[in-house]
Amino acid sequence: MTTTSDSWDSRFREEIRRAENARLAGNEGMARVCARRAAGIIIGEYFKCWGLPEMDSSAYNRLRQLRDLPGVDERIRAVAEHFLLRITPENVLPIEVDLIAEAHWLADQLKGLCHGEYPKF
Repeated sequence: MTTTSDSWDSRFREEIRRAENARLAGNEGMARVCARRAAGIIIGEYFKCWGLPEMDSSAYNRLRQLRDLPGVDERIRAVAEHFLLRITPENVLPIEVDLIAEAHWLADQLKGLCHGEYPKF
């Protein structure tokens, strides 16, 4: 039997796998899209964990909501902002950042907060 936790974790891992495969195929744009979706999945689980309202299932909107949440850790806020950056006319991010690695980091941070004491927002 699959639990809700297994379901989001499986979806997160699947998006990360897609991101890594896209990167290996030379499609960095798709890698960013999949990493963003993976981040949206973990944010949705984080909101559920604490009973926080979420706007919708859009990864972009979840990232904005996390970034704008009062009292969120500045590093978490900065990482969320990286996923929201617009690409340049050359189809690259304006900063040097690995969104796949940041999706993993964000997952570790939010899962840790979900299993610890309620954050003081």
